[in-house]
Amino acid sequence: MARDYGAFTGMNFSHFVRIDRERRGLERHYVVHTHDPKFTLELAPDHDAPDKVGQGIIKRICVPNSWAGDYGKYGKMLNAAQEFFAQSGAGRSAQRR
Repeated sequence: MARDYGAFTGMNFSHFVRIDRERRGLERHYVVHTHDPKFTLELAPDHDAPDKVGQGIIKRICVPNSWAGDYGKYGKMLNAAQEFFAQSGAGRSAQRR
């Protein structure tokens, strides 16, 4: 199920989309940046965080080869993706466990 959480206050998340998938009892959470630079993060809820979700733990990053270079710029984008993950409510089912 894909959801657009661009309407959040505070940060501009209009270019991010969260995708939550469950298959065979396993949850997977993805954050996709839909504009340049395009990238996808697979995140897992941080079970050590007070809310059991936190900003997520990065499991996988898919980026284009053109990312070689300005890592500081892209580090900020990854931080924004994790903030989006935290504010979008991804992994809320992990709180119920």
